[in-house]
Amino acid sequence: MKRLVLILIALALTSCSPRRLEPTFIADGAPEVLSDWGMIGARGPRLMLAGGVQPYELNTPLFTDYAGKLRTVWMPEGRSATWTADTAFDFPVGTVVTKTFFYRKGADGAVAPGDSLSLGETGEGLDLHGVRLIETRVLVRRAAGWVAFPYVWNEAQTEARLKRTGAAIPMVLIRPGRTDRFVYQVPNVNQCAGCHATDHAAKALQPIGLKSRHLDREVTLAGARFNQLDRLAVIGFLRGLPPAPGRMRGADWRDGAASLEARARAWLDINCGHCHSPRGPADTSGLYLDSATPVGPSLGLCKPPVAAGQGTGGFSHGIDPGRPDQSILIFRTGSTDPGAMMPELGRALVHDEGLALLRQWIAAMPPGCR
Repeated sequence: MKRLVLILIALALTSCSPRRLEPTFIADGAPEVLSDWGMIGARGPRLMLAGGVQPYELNTPLFTDYAGKLRTVWMPEGRSATWTADTAFDFPVGTVVTKTFFYRKGADGAVAPGDSLSLGETGEGLDLHGVRLIETRVLVRRAAGWVAFPYVWNEAQTEARLKRTGAAIPMVLIRPGRTDRFVYQVPNVNQCAGCHATDHAAKALQPIGLKSRHLDREVTLAGARFNQLDRLAVIGFLRGLPPAPGRMRGADWRDGAASLEARARAWLDINCGHCHSPRGPADTSGLYLDSATPVGPSLGLCKPPVAAGQGTGGFSHGIDPGRPDQSILIFRTGSTDPGAMMPELGRALVHDEGLALLRQWIAAMPPGCR
């Protein structure tokens, strides 16, 4: 009897312990829990990455209600992505991309903005002390194309479960000098296409951040400084990478050493350019905010709206040079009205710092529409 009790105790302890992190490509179906993928998992006080799962950073990240993000990519052994100059890399079947959204914990259940993470920090996982995990989005490259799955973390921060219909999470965000009450929206599986179906004709999902210009940056890991794209090539995750002089690098929107135009264009590219491009879902607008669009009417300068409706705010031009507060671009990026705000998905709050950058950029333009 004593031996039986010991066996039962051992089995109970085993069942309660988290499973070993082991990256797995799931070729079909919709796994119910994040741990089925084996890419990341909460292990004691840290959100850990499995062996072979690579964290990465973007020069300018997409804004999501001041959430911090931990981004990872994994490919089966022996497989590599192929470098492309402008579009998302050509990833092999079996690739799994994750993005985990989190905030810093505040008092009385409130949260503070998630801090930006360096590769050096994420290489050892994310320290969960004082952190509230919200969701992890999984983008997997299957034989028929990319498929997206949203997972929401439980209150204990031990597991995230699939929420195909999305979720609405009331939150209180505290920043210096202000408090915002808002509802954080976890997208449903159909809404993922609103941003990731970057080719309006093909309708197929694609990664957004995994492009050369967003990833081409210097990072630090284990005390060593190196180029992030070069590192991905060295570890076998990327082939066909040309030398640095032949690559276009996007600016860091926070980098005061970069030009005002480069910083503003980088912000527009990552936040708006995947829709507002000649092939994106907003192709009929004639407003193209991706990095390849030259400065001119297609970028919005002195361009009347095509079909913005109430989204014009009563203004006449997408960008009115020298007059930011008469520009539709400023009105829409500064709005939280669902009928006017841009981007229309992925946020409930205004990115105040990004809006200030756009306003400064337009104010510095020589006046030209009046």
